[in-house]
Amino acid sequence: MLKFNLYYDYENKNLEEFAFDALVKEKESKNIGYYHLPENSVKLIEELNKIDIEFEKIAVIGIGGSSLGTKAIYRLLKSNYENIKEIVFLENTDPIELKNQFSKIDKNSTLFLVISKSGTTIETISIFKAVIECFELDFTKDKIMVITDPHSPLEKFANKYRIQTFNIPENVGGRFSVFSAVGIVPLYLAGFDVKKILKGADEFFKSFFNKNEWHLIKKAAFLYERSRCYKMNVLFSYSSLLDEFNKWYVQLWGESLGKINKKGGRVGLTPIGLLGSIDQHSFLQLLIEGPRDKTVTFIKVKNFENSLKIPNISLPFLEKTDFVNGYTFNELINAQCDATRESVIRSGIDVDEIVLEKLNEENVGMLLVYYELLTSAVGALFEINTYNQPGVELGKRILKTKFNS
Repeated sequence: MLKFNLYYDYENKNLEEFAFDALVKEKESKNIGYYHLPENSVKLIEELNKIDIEFEKIAVIGIGGSSLGTKAIYRLLKSNYENIKEIVFLENTDPIELKNQFSKIDKNSTLFLVISKSGTTIETISIFKAVIECFELDFTKDKIMVITDPHSPLEKFANKYRIQTFNIPENVGGRFSVFSAVGIVPLYLAGFDVKKILKGADEFFKSFFNKNEWHLIKKAAFLYERSRCYKMNVLFSYSSLLDEFNKWYVQLWGESLGKINKKGGRVGLTPIGLLGSIDQHSFLQLLIEGPRDKTVTFIKVKNFENSLKIPNISLPFLEKTDFVNGYTFNELINAQCDATRESVIRSGIDVDEIVLEKLNEENVGMLLVYYELLTSAVGALFEINTYNQPGVELGKRILKTKFNS
């Protein structure tokens, strides 16, 4: 269960209806496929049930939308399982980091999962080549799988060597693909209950299109209308387990909403991911006394299902800290979240809050769908193509010239 609180008074029925109707049209058009993934991906589980290979670790070779969503769910739910398989993410072309990661991999007990929607992502294919050389991979004998678009160059490669391939629907963009094979395959093979993740995602989609999550539309309209003065959206997440989720949000928000609109204007909301209580001791000062150009969303976990307590110890000269003795760390971090939220509101900053009852599969599925829908709604109001990334493509074209001159 998720609870949503808007700590500002705002209503614009025209904008809200426009945004909701735009998302209904997208869903019904079938041109934007992520709306249908939770239902469609159930079939994937049947296919995955038939896989009979032994491995202890999964190496995901992918970047951006091919890894961030999976990484977010893996981080959020890993501690709920006793015997989950480790997933190693090979995503950055930093040579020192790659060699360090390679040193932790035993080829004989590792499943290598190559993920690229286009099939030609330069970072992914370059890292795959390095993996091939480092581990002397035999395409016909070693444990390798591929996830890519139908008919992509990567699929053609996989077909040549009879490597098992899972497809990403062509109408699903990379950063919206976590509930496709991109996320479901590695998470299922690692041992996660992906049926429950998909169930939570599907339930939120249905609730939204039944108009039971109007707070999301209201927030989208607010963010759009205030974007002239509030250029940044800060996500203040009160759990270290949300660190990878923050990174997923930054990609989703930045790559989807930073665009040139139909009138030639530059639009977007800069995403900033923070962790509480850590960033209370740094970024909070800027929020409270810095420029009024940000909105803030707080995320907290009501019940961590962990009873670790602050010991009832009084230390010489440190007695001023004794007021929290005997309380759980669960109580402490949520009290810190509440106090920080109140201080930000008192400073005149517009705030909303998402509360997860606990970190389970259904709630995590709901949380990711909430942000996908929010992104689509804001994009519709900006009157942009939420699902392309021409700025990123420009960088890719320039990169080629660096090696062809």
